Amino acid sequence: MKTLVLGGAGFIGLHLARRLRADGHAVTIVDNFSRGRDDPELAALDVPVLHADLTDPGAYRELPAGFDHVYHLAAVVGVRNVERDPARVIRTNTLALLHLLDWLEPGQRLFFASTSEVYAGGVSAGVVPVPTAETVPLLVRDVAAPRFAYGISKLLGEAAVIHTAKAKDIPFVIGRFHNVYGPRMGTDHVIPELCVRALRREDPFRLYGIEQFRAFCHVDDATEAMVRLLTTDAATGEIVHIGNDTEETNIGDLARLILRIAGFEPALDNVPAPPGSVARRCPDLSKLRERTGFEPKVALEDGVRATFDWYAARC
Repeated sequence: MKTLVLGGAGFIGLHLARRLRADGHAVTIVDNFSRGRDDPELAALDVPVLHADLTDPGAYRELPAGFDHVYHLAAVVGVRNVERDPARVIRTNTLALLHLLDWLEPGQRLFFASTSEVYAGGVSAGVVPVPTAETVPLLVRDVAAPRFAYGISKLLGEAAVIHTAKAKDIPFVIGRFHNVYGPRMGTDHVIPELCVRALRREDPFRLYGIEQFRAFCHVDDATEAMVRLLTTDAATGEIVHIGNDTEETNIGDLARLILRIAGFEPALDNVPAPPGSVARRCPDLSKLRERTGFEPKVALEDGVRATFDWYAARC
């Protein structure tokens, strides 16, 4: 099986490439290396790794042909990136996908990485239930809010994939990620940020939005779901939520777990959540279970401990 992973040097991308390599896929990675090139874990995969700016349509003409599966994970992510330069987020995420859809040939199977942020506006407005199924209405409460730029880019991406793939006879699956975490995800997301700050012994220890609830999904579970979705005919043409609905937790309890793992007892400084952040997020995984038989395997404490250990070895 020849498999192309766009954004394969990133967080989820490298974990996915490692899993596919172990399954015997002939993997090729394409990335713009915005995270940097000095990456021994990437080098250890021993697969072709190509540098490309996927917002340039010419980049696709330079890629090899004949891939069976294509995973599109290349995107600008992270709240800080979105708030700092929302125009770049929209431009990069939209152009990279549209050029990919032009390049794909009939019969190539496509996985498009979307996000729970596409329906965050509905949750905040109180018109979308939690846990949340794939069938809820999607809305944007404030198109001018920088934070919504990421969700808007992925919402456009979902529509582009659905309509273009159907027109070109491209089998596809859209996976909406829900709070995926694990080693290598940088420090701009809540779990690694809390881990790094605990390792640095920050005291007082600032906590944002301790009353908010999230359902975190370890990256190993996320990659398992992705592989199952793209190789299961029953999931073709579907939007499917990816996450872990078995251990919903609030941010305060998450922080206390990380501090316990770190062996650190600082004074806690509780402050409000950032503007635009939803109070609760948890996926309804009924469709994922029905289509693939998937069940999350990594318990929250086990996954957080492994993630903490990874960052502790590098701080």
